[in-house]
Amino acid sequence: MKKVLLSLFVAVALVVPAQAATYDAASKVPTIGEKLLTKNGISATNVKFTVVSGAVDNSNYATDRVVNVSSSELSYAGNDNEVAAVVANELGHIISGHASKGKVVQLFTAGTTSDGSSNILSNYQYTKEEKEADVIATNLMVTAGYNPLAIIVVLTKQTGTYWEAIQGKPANAERAMSVYNYVSYAYPDKIKAGYGCNEYRTFVAYATPIVKERDANKKQASKNEKEQAKSLKNSTSQLTKFKTRGGLSGWDAIFGLLSGE
Repeated sequence: MKKVLLSLFVAVALVVPAQAATYDAASKVPTIGEKLLTKNGISATNVKFTVVSGAVDNSNYATDRVVNVSSSELSYAGNDNEVAAVVANELGHIISGHASKGKVVQLFTAGTTSDGSSNILSNYQYTKEEKEADVIATNLMVTAGYNPLAIIVVLTKQTGTYWEAIQGKPANAERAMSVYNYVSYAYPDKIKAGYGCNEYRTFVAYATPIVKERDANKKQASKNEKEQAKSLKNSTSQLTKFKTRGGLSGWDAIFGLLSGE
């Protein structure tokens, strides 16, 4: 009888941790999204957070107040900090008005032709916008009480490109490094506290020699300092103006005037 009870105890002990380890990222999105907004002084009234598969389109946020979040991105989120990283990035794009900017550009370029060089420009613009959204996401997360280093973790959990692999770089190394540099400048206490997972430790092992080499060069160190100061100023300004306009970015306002919406 004792052996039977012991066997049952062991079985339960094995099952319970497995169940406890299950994390439903999608179900956390509405609550975490609302917290990111309210803690940053942005009204969450009538704002809806939805999880979608495929490409995310938040170009209609100015009118429908819907924040779409990628299910594929959420698949890399294993806790509330990492869900906040995914949601805050989408909010960063909305606050920057990236989708509306694209619609304004389309209004002026409709009917024009392009050559292969447009792909290079598109890739550059995409990376630039992602970095800009990441900076705003970092600020939103810190103010809401989340660890911004989760952005790096979500990025580096993903599958890297062929070139990143052969160079020994983590996935999304450029964006992750951009976030690391900004957090180091704006929130050094977060870097000191760190983030307890293998993905982050692996990234730090990659980033540390890069940072040391840069900081040993006064010119490069000064350039980085100026870039981070500019990012902090711009992101703070964008958030302030977004709140002042009642949840509209500058590009939202421009598109509304041009389109008559």
